Amino acid sequence: MDDAVAKQRPARGRVVLADDDVLLREGLASLCERGGYEVAGQAGDAVHLLELVEGERPDLAIIDIRMPPNQSTEGLKAARAIRERHPDTGILVLSAYVEVEDALELLAGGRRIGYLLKSRVTVVDEFIETLERILKGGSVVDPSLVQELVVAQRRDDPLGVLSNREREVLALMAEGRSNAGIGRRLWVTEGTVEKHVRSILGKLRLPEDTDDHRRVLAVLTFLESGQYGG
Repeated sequence: MDDAVAKQRPARGRVVLADDDVLLREGLASLCERGGYEVAGQAGDAVHLLELVEGERPDLAIIDIRMPPNQSTEGLKAARAIRERHPDTGILVLSAYVEVEDALELLAGGRRIGYLLKSRVTVVDEFIETLERILKGGSVVDPSLVQELVVAQRRDDPLGVLSNREREVLALMAEGRSNAGIGRRLWVTEGTVEKHVRSILGKLRLPEDTDDHRRVLAVLTFLESGQYGG
C-alpha cells in the first residue's frame, strides 16, 4: 500500500503517549502509526499528559507507570485521574517490571484498561492487538502479572500445603463428620482417615493441644480460607 492510500485510510483510533524516555516514546508512536492509529500527542510527564487528554480527548492513552518528577507512580495516578474525568478513554499502562499492587489497583477500574510490560512491546502484532482489545472494551493483563498473582495466591492460601485428598478430608471435617463418617464418604478405612487427619494437623502447624481442639482449629482455618461453600 503506498503512502497516499495509507493517508486516506481512516485511523483506528486517536492515541496519546506519555513516557519520559523520548526514544521509547517515539518508538511507540511509530508502532501505533504503523498499526493505523493517529498519534494525537506525546508527553514526557503526567502534568502534560493530563493536559493532552483534556485537549485532545483521545480514544486511548498509553502511559509509563513511572514518570517525573519522582519516578514513582505518577503514571498510575494520571491513569486514575483520566479514568475519573474521561471514563470512556482506554488506558494502557506500561511498566519495566511487574508491580502487582499497582497493577491490581489499575485493573480494578474495569473495562478498556490494560497493564503490559515494556518487554512485550517488541512484538508489533501483539502490541497492536492489545490496543484493539482495549478499545473494544476489553482488559489486557500481562502474562507475567498473571503468574505473579498465581504464586501470591498459593503463598497466601493457608491450605496450599495440603494435598487434594487432605482438602477433601478437611472439608468433611468442617461438616462435622467423624473419622468413621469421613471414611465411609471417601470409601477408605478409618485408619487411612486418621493418617490424613494427623498429616493435616501437622502441615497446618497448629499448636500442640488435644486432638479435638486441633481439629476445631483446622476447621476454622478451612472456613477462614473462604473455600467452604456451605
